[in-house]
Amino acid sequence: MRKISLTGIKPTGDLHIGNYFGAIKPALELAKEYDARYFIADYHALNTMKDSKELSTTIRQVAAGWLACGLDPEKVIFYRQSSIPEVFELTTMLMSFTAKGLMNRAHAYKAAAAENNEKGEDTDSGINMGLFTYPILMAADIIIFDSDIVPVGKDQVQHIEMAQDIAQSVNANYGKQILKVPMAGVQEDSAVIPGLDGRKMSKSYNNVIPLFAPEKQLRKTIMRITTNSQTVEESKNPDESQIYQLYKLFTDSNEQAALALRYREGGMGWGEAKEELFRVVNRCLSPIREKYNEIMADIPSLDKILQQGAEKARPIAAATVNRFRKAVGIDL
Repeated sequence: MRKISLTGIKPTGDLHIGNYFGAIKPALELAKEYDARYFIADYHALNTMKDSKELSTTIRQVAAGWLACGLDPEKVIFYRQSSIPEVFELTTMLMSFTAKGLMNRAHAYKAAAAENNEKGEDTDSGINMGLFTYPILMAADIIIFDSDIVPVGKDQVQHIEMAQDIAQSVNANYGKQILKVPMAGVQEDSAVIPGLDGRKMSKSYNNVIPLFAPEKQLRKTIMRITTNSQTVEESKNPDESQIYQLYKLFTDSNEQAALALRYREGGMGWGEAKEELFRVVNRCLSPIREKYNEIMADIPSLDKILQQGAEKARPIAAATVNRFRKAVGIDL
């Protein structure tokens, strides 16, 4: 029996190529080795996204994006968190085994509290209980499917450690394994994708290249990449250029070597380098963009895919909850 991997996908806006190479592509690779489950974490998004139309639209955009990028709902389980009521029953049960002090140490809560203190406001001003108990809901997301591994970046390891602590607390109380203790699959070598300004590509920096932008918008965005003042004639170091770093993501070794040579020989300006980058990016993204547009043009079919995924997920979730209910004495 193959081990189980779980990937949570928070619907937080338009996907960009940093998401694709840093998260989506590596996560989809897991399906080759594991029984993979992917879910849209829409209840997590509710902590910060209070506009109903925005949340509804973003959920579907992100789901369509992952499908367009290659997620196969026939081979994996793909569902919306909100479609699995057992997750929320498990969350309530786990709260009874979770110390408040553990939640006080959560990075997201500490960061929000520190920001309030810097502003001279009350520590907990504006912090809702959804944010405070975020790690417990995440633990339920993970534990309910008997997940063996959860792929995360280094900054997310704490959430898995908290899920481990909570599951171990339950198991220790009853003297046997009621809940599987998950492990973090730390992505040590996850790529840091440079943005338009050379910093890490991030929506918070407003330096992203959208994954599904129309061709004209894609070209316009790429032409905004920041460069230095070197002239056309000057030799340029490809390793110091974010244009070249992005180019490498979309090309093979032969194309990379050819462009690197042109950099070093001189005679190529930054405008021409950007045009070359646009050519290979558009070559790669065109079929993905077309697939995405097809999916978004048929929302009922998209919703059906997510509902079918939930129908596959719920019996698994129910088995975990029922096992837990029996262990605690609720079900005799």
